[in-house]
Formats: sequence, C-alpha cells, structure tokens
Amino acid sequence: MGEVVKISRVEKCQGAIAIPSDKSLTHRAYIFAALAQASDRGGVSRLSNTLRGEDCEATRNAFAMMGKSSRHLSDTETELDCSGDWNNEPVAIDCGNSGTTMRLLAGVFAGLPGCNVTLTGDESLSRRPMKRIIDPLRMMGADISGDTAPITIRGKQLRGIHFTSPVASAQVKSCLLLAGLNATAPVSITEPAQSRNHTELMLQSLGVELDQDGLTTTLTPGQKWEPFSFRVPGDISSAAFWMVLAALVPGSNLLLQRVGLNPTRTGILGVFEQVGQTVEIGNQTDELGEAVGDVSLSYKVNLQPFEISGDLVPRLIDEIAVLAVLATQCHGKSIIRDAGEMRVKESDRIAVVCDALKRMGANVTEQPDGMIIEGPTPLTGTSIDARHDHRLAMSFAVAGSIADGETTILNADSVQTSYPEFWSHYANVTTP
Repeated sequence: MGEVVKISRVEKCQGAIAIPSDKSLTHRAYIFAALAQASDRGGVSRLSNTLRGEDCEATRNAFAMMGKSSRHLSDTETELDCSGDWNNEPVAIDCGNSGTTMRLLAGVFAGLPGCNVTLTGDESLSRRPMKRIIDPLRMMGADISGDTAPITIRGKQLRGIHFTSPVASAQVKSCLLLAGLNATAPVSITEPAQSRNHTELMLQSLGVELDQDGLTTTLTPGQKWEPFSFRVPGDISSAAFWMVLAALVPGSNLLLQRVGLNPTRTGILGVFEQVGQTVEIGNQTDELGEAVGDVSLSYKVNLQPFEISGDLVPRLIDEIAVLAVLATQCHGKSIIRDAGEMRVKESDRIAVVCDALKRMGANVTEQPDGMIIEGPTPLTGTSIDARHDHRLAMSFAVAGSIADGETTILNADSVQTSYPEFWSHYANVTTP
C-alpha cells in the first residue's frame, strides 16, 4: 500500500516555494555530461540544482554502471566525469519506474559500439509502450531484443533515418537524436505537433548544430562537446500543483521560484488565461537556452471553463490530472480531448482521475482520449489510491484540499519520483 496521507480542507495557502528541479532537464544534464568529450581541462561537468527523485537517480546510476562516475557534492550539487572508459561488459540496468530513463538510454546505448546492456524496469514500466522507440531504432540498424522491458541492446554504429513519428513525443525524438550522434548519415525526425524541445536547446547551447524546419529536426552526426556547467531550472510540472491550489483556495498567495518557462512546456499558462486567472512572471533569466522565472498568483473567483486539445496537449500532458481538479470548480463545461497518451503513463491517468473525482462528487464524463467536466461542484473527501503515480498523488492532494471532510491518499510516497519534498512543502504553505 505504501505511505498513507490524510488531507483536510485548507483555509489558505501562502508563502514562497523553491520548486524542485526539472525532471526532464536533470535526465538530459546527466546524459549530455556523460557523452561529453574530456578536454585539457578534464572531464567533469558541474551540475547544480539537480533533482534527487528516483527517476533521475536511475539515469545517473545507469551511467555509473557504464563507467561514467558521478558524485553528489551536496543536496544541490553534482559532478559527473566523462573521462572513464565505457564498460563493454554485459550490464543489467534497472530503470525503476522511469520511462524517460529507458527510452533515452535506449537511444544512447543503441548507437554506442561495443556496449551490451539490458534495460529493466518495475511492473508498471514493463507494461509501457516501447515499440515507439524500438521500431525506428531497428530501422537505423539497432540490435535490440524485446519490445517491452526488459530490452537488451548491443551497441553499434547506426544508419541515418528520416522518421515521421505518429506521436508528438519528446522521448521518441530525443531517443533518435541520441542514437544518431555517431550515425553514418543525418537523422531527421518529423512530428505531428511540437513536443518538448529540451534536447534540442541543450544540444545547441553546447555547440551542436541542428537544422529545424517547422516540425522537422535534423542532426548531422559526429559533433562533439566539452564538459559544462548547468543550473537546472525548477519543473513547471511540479509548480502546476501549487498554481491550481492557489487558484482554488480563498486567501491564497504563492510565489514559485525559478520555474522553467520553456514555451514547449507552458501550456498551463494558456489554460490559466482561458479560466481568467492572472499569472505574474518575474526575475526572468536563461540557463543553457532554457527560460527561467518566478511565478506568482493568487486566489481567483468565478473561474471560467477551459478546453485542452490538439497542439496544446503535448505542452501540458503531465499537468492534465491536476487541471482536471481545477475544472471541477470552473463555471461551465471544461473539455479535455486528444490526450489518449495519459492512458499509458505510470497509470491510466484518464480512468483513475475520472473515477476518483466522480467519487468525490464531481460531474465527470470519461472519454476515450480525455474527459468532460461540468462545474462547479463541491467535493467530498474519500479514500483514493494514487496507483504508485506521483502526478496523481499530488493532484489528489489538491482535490482533498478543497473538499469537505477527510481525503485519504494511498501510495502517497510515489511523490519520491519527481518531488520528494512535496509533503513537507505542502505542510509549510497550507493552513488547515
């Protein structure tokens, strides 16, 4: 069952929160640090504000097993040394529950001649779709056994590819770009819509030339970069829970510090514009091409309904669960569609969210690719299983904070995946 947390209605939510590091960027920081070329200044990349969640640690540990050592200097500082030789002995790497680790490292190792790696995962990860990366990798000549975890990869130099992806997926795109770093010809990926572009921005900031033509990204192989320094911004997907909580709890006023504001990730700001919620952005800076700023917002009365569909979906796919909670308090019918990808996350988020909100009293209609929510409706506390899904545990905490009675969240320790400090931050800024 895991940890059980009980939530009661919150009277107000005030204060400042240092948002935990961006999970997507921490994964990539470790990957690019491991793939860097040591120079006369050495092979160490210095990474600050790295996320210590289970998923990112799976990626860091994977490279340690492959010969690229790292160490945490403090709670916020990490060094990774690329100068060690790659381990060509057979290695089994446990990706835990991290789909990002498995999909991105599949690309890295498929294109790394001499390696012999088996990527495993927990029960949930072993059910998640991997053919979306394995099929194009095989088209590039990759030697991969298995279509779901565990998958065994024997690295080799790969061919180039011109691949049209059926889904807008940063993981598919990044996997193929990583696989193509040492390919025999360029690698091009065309998407149906713009997905997260963290990989492209980081590569370009490190000096790698990419050609971007609309929704097509092309990498010319053979380009190298040296070790680097990077301060990881806060994760807007983690900030989303506080943004929704502040909008729903009277008297709230929150400052969310150093939030990543990459335009491919800020779909939630568009939703808040739809509902009539003012979001203020301050102290804007840039880290390796990534926009960063402070986000502040307060309670809002008379929230308007919203629609999430089409190209907006990839820009907020991880925020949809908590935005469904927001929809229960909007005045009218909110529509979420084109979000079928939610069904193959750590859990079937569409089914679990709809079931939980219905049991709390919300007017929710489940759809194959989303949901329709009519509001506002008062919520009543109940017992909810987060299904070992970190995003759901935190979304249900927000729902419980505006519900009458007590809400019991089972498997609440799943927040360790992306936001280990969530429950302590919750206690610090909420007044029951």
